[in-house]
Amino acid sequence: QVQFVESGGGLVQPGGSLRLSCAASGSIFSFYVMGWYRQAPGKQRELVASILSGDAATYADSVKGRFTISRDNAKNTVYLQMNSLVPEDTAVYYCNVFPATSPWGQGTQVTVSS
Repeated sequence: QVQFVESGGGLVQPGGSLRLSCAASGSIFSFYVMGWYRQAPGKQRELVASILSGDAATYADSVKGRFTISRDNAKNTVYLQMNSLVPEDTAVYYCNVFPATSPWGQGTQVTVSS
């Protein structure tokens, strides 16, 4: 099974930016869709952004225009560039295939607060 290791989270002020990385243990080239998910306290995990092998991407309405997902298949890595962060973006962020059929990694905490 493919395993994922997320990194890049942290504490950032509103309006700030972060870049998350997700390293996969195996080749992600064969996966048709990779996704970034997040889970805020007391809420269900939700899909934030997804990217096809051809780099076509889709975004949740709440992050459209602020977040950008990208992938580097040679490095088995998926990225999430997050700009104009707001407190509502506070959550643990995870990556997985879409649908999420692989085991979840530990995630990376993103906290947006002044």
